[in-house]
Amino acid sequence: METLNELLSASLWARSLTPAQLERVEAETQVREFAAGAFVCRKGEPVEQWIGVVDGLVKMTSVGPSGKTTTFTGVTSGGWFGEGSLLKDRTRKYDIETLRASRIALMPRATFTWLLDTDLGFNRFLLMQLNERLGQFISVVEQDRLLEPDARVARSLAGLFNPLLYPDQAADIQISQEEIGYLSGVSRQRVNQALQVLEKAGLVRPAYGGISIVDLEGLRRFGE
Repeated sequence: METLNELLSASLWARSLTPAQLERVEAETQVREFAAGAFVCRKGEPVEQWIGVVDGLVKMTSVGPSGKTTTFTGVTSGGWFGEGSLLKDRTRKYDIETLRASRIALMPRATFTWLLDTDLGFNRFLLMQLNERLGQFISVVEQDRLLEPDARVARSLAGLFNPLLYPDQAADIQISQEEIGYLSGVSRQRVNQALQVLEKAGLVRPAYGGISIVDLEGLRRFGE
């Protein structure tokens, strides 16, 4: 995807909007370019926008008092996030950093609230989105505490293919081994070893500039 219009066309919540609603969303939502390693937003900042990824990859992280960084999840093209913060918080509880050059959509709080107040389909989408995100975070805790590195890499890749969080994701995903390492919490060298294991198991295969998913369900179950 390259434009806001394409992002909205791929977004489940936007498909039920009337032409007038869609026109307002497009008019009020800004798209900004961020270089690799840039912060889209920082922990402690006021929460004033709902965020969508038109093109790129970002990670949601937090730095503890000791300086240790924890990565909660990655969000790829087509994904929207931050609705929980808009609904309950005034300051953001995490950092959002780009893992590569990314094009980001920023919907103002007022537009988000207007959709929440006027569109039943949008409310239903948010219920599904929050439930899926909760399940994703529970899975991240499970991976970190119970799974060995190969399985953590497998589950991190599978997590980028959630049909509700990231609709219309292609089987070939543009992602580097370093980026996979950030999302799974293992070193780039260890990611390389894990991908070899997953390739031998018939679950993935190398693709130009990324990974091709051969067996998504197998990735989701790997390590059980």
